[in-house]
Formats: sequence, structure tokens, C-alpha cells
Amino acid sequence: MERFLRKMKANAVVSSLLCVVLGLVLVIWPGMSMQIVCAAIGVVLILTGIMKIIEYFAVKDGSLYEQTNLIMGIIFTVVGIWIAVKPDKVLAIIPIIVGIIIALHGARNLQQAVTLCKDQYDKWWIALILGLLTVGVGVLLICKPFVALDTVVMLIGIFLIYDGVSNIWIVSRVYKNAKRLKQEAEALDAEAKEL
Repeated sequence: MERFLRKMKANAVVSSLLCVVLGLVLVIWPGMSMQIVCAAIGVVLILTGIMKIIEYFAVKDGSLYEQTNLIMGIIFTVVGIWIAVKPDKVLAIIPIIVGIIIALHGARNLQQAVTLCKDQYDKWWIALILGLLTVGVGVLLICKPFVALDTVVMLIGIFLIYDGVSNIWIVSRVYKNAKRLKQEAEALDAEAKEL
């Protein structure tokens, strides 16, 4: 279980850091060619998708979480390849695509908030708020793909940075709480053996 949590944490952190780096690039250089932006988004999606697929085959526990990982990995990889190969066809729908990705991350964050609540982590509600905000940001991009391209690029960058940072925080809380629960269980087991 601990090995699985370490892998999940590592994959989530790498994926989130990629989001933050891409977000910073988009905020700092909003006037750069949208073709490059499309290619970069495509590459990030491909890498994220491949990591999720690898995680599925590495763990192979048949859980719903891993099956969701495989499906998301395939979707991210296919969409990423399409964006990288046909950037000109994608320009108008970039905000919607990024919105969908961010909303999916938010849904995952909400799932992790529920896990924290069940595990009696006292600040689980912060993860819930961050997850709801992430879903809200994703829905905003889907419903209101803004008109000015530079503004869209900067907003996407800001949303990607927020998504990456909030995801790292939530995953670190899930991992920390799982370690705490394991230590408590080991302490109880040690006390029972002493008796």
C-alpha cells in the first residue's frame, strides 16, 4: 500500500509540476505563437497520459482508481497527440480542452478530499474547497472561452499554475494522512502484542 501511495504521489507531483511550468511560460510569454502553445499542451498531455498508463500497468490491482487512471491516460495521450499534430485546428478550442483537463483534476481532488474526510484528517475541508475551485475554474474555461487570445493564454497559464499547486498540496495531505494512519495502526498492533 505504501509503495502504491509513493508512486501515486510521485506521478501526481510530476504531472502537477509540468502544469506549473507550462502555466508560468504562458503567463510570462502570452504573446508567443499559439502553435507553440498547442504543441506544449500536446506534449504535457502525452507525458501525463503515458505516466497514468505506466502507473496502471505497474500497479495492476484492478481497483477503480487504477482503471480510471488507464482511461484518463489513454484519453490524455490521444488528445495530446492530436493537439501536437494538428495545432491549427485546435486554436479555437484550447480553452475548452484545458477547462476539461482542469475540471477532471478538480474531480480527482474532490475524490481525495472525501478520502481525507473518511480518514478523519482535520483539514480535509481545505482539499474540498480547492477541489471545488479547481472544478469551477475548469467549468469557467469550458463555458466562457474568452475572446482575446493573449488574455486566454495568460488565464490558462494562471489556471494551470493554480491546478498544479493545489494538486501538489492535496496529494501531499493524502500521503501524509495515510502515513499517520499506518503509524497509528502499527502502534495499536504493538500494544496488542504487549498485552
